Amino acid sequence: MKLSNLFTKLIRRRLFYIQSETLVSNTSSEKKQLKYFVDFKQIKTVGGNGGNGCVSFLSLFAKEFAGPDGGDGGNGAHIIFQADSNVKSLNHMKRIYHGSSGENGRNKSQHGKNAKHFIVKVPVGTLIKNCQTQKTVADLAEQDSYFIMARGGAAGKGNHFFLSNETRAPTIAEKGGVGEEVMYNVELRIMAHAGLIGFPNAGKSSLLRALSRARPKVAAYPFTTLRPHVGIIEYQDSTQIAVADIPGIVKGAHLNYGLGLSFLRHVERCICLLYVLDLSNDEPWTQLRDLQTELECYKPGLSKRPHAIVANKIDTPDADEKLKKLRECVKLPIYHISAKYLTNIGDLVVYLRQLCDKHAAYKPW
Repeated sequence: MKLSNLFTKLIRRRLFYIQSETLVSNTSSEKKQLKYFVDFKQIKTVGGNGGNGCVSFLSLFAKEFAGPDGGDGGNGAHIIFQADSNVKSLNHMKRIYHGSSGENGRNKSQHGKNAKHFIVKVPVGTLIKNCQTQKTVADLAEQDSYFIMARGGAAGKGNHFFLSNETRAPTIAEKGGVGEEVMYNVELRIMAHAGLIGFPNAGKSSLLRALSRARPKVAAYPFTTLRPHVGIIEYQDSTQIAVADIPGIVKGAHLNYGLGLSFLRHVERCICLLYVLDLSNDEPWTQLRDLQTELECYKPGLSKRPHAIVANKIDTPDADEKLKKLRECVKLPIYHISAKYLTNIGDLVVYLRQLCDKHAAYKPW
């Protein structure tokens, strides 16, 4: 009886340990699934070293001095960045990438194996700059475009390579070349046909939800959107237009205030801009002036791109009077909408298609 009770306790204790280990593994797997949007990283790339050549002399039966037979080494691996539309962020990238080294040459004229190139998938629209000069060295704006970040070292030659009529028994071989070591700044710039520009809490995320199937977070406090969201507008002729929700811009954004420069760079990739103005504000016409000033201070000419003015929250009190004053201050077509109640969304979708078709040949990248 005592042995059976002891056996039962041991089984219960073992089951408890298994359950606790399962809980720990589940929580750790959940933590691994957490992903963050990253659009800038400083990366060090080191190419693989080339394999060394071999010094060897062949000795055969009945022919003791058969000559040099040292093989060449293998080439080192390159570090290659390749654009892939299935990758949306830089959060998977490491700080340092090392390429594999080539194998050394061996006797009997056996050449070393070349190292396999290391390919890193990056989002389409990735910009690569040299850390020291800050000059753009590559712009991966198309699918499957690539750039060699660091070249691997060349293979060293074995002593068989140096065999000649003058030198019948060379005793020299080359060492493999050292791989390149370069530091880069890698930036991601969202590529879209249209970008929603506005101050925090102006209703940009609500407008993107109304225009497309994208579901960015919507709340009644500013800075709800902390990373760009892209939605697709589908038309009856199967044409698709990408619209990007850029996080809220504040005064002094070009001086890195608020979310600052980290998201102003995404505006550069948009063909046309939609200025989303908040009609619940006391003076919505000042928002347009401030937004254009911030874009112009960040990059001259950026505010002059094809654009449209969207007056949001037409359902709020006194919105009609503010809209009249806005039309008096701004001599441009204004589309008054309510993203919350889908008011006049259809007219905006039609005009956006016309705007994109008119400037389809313009490419900011």
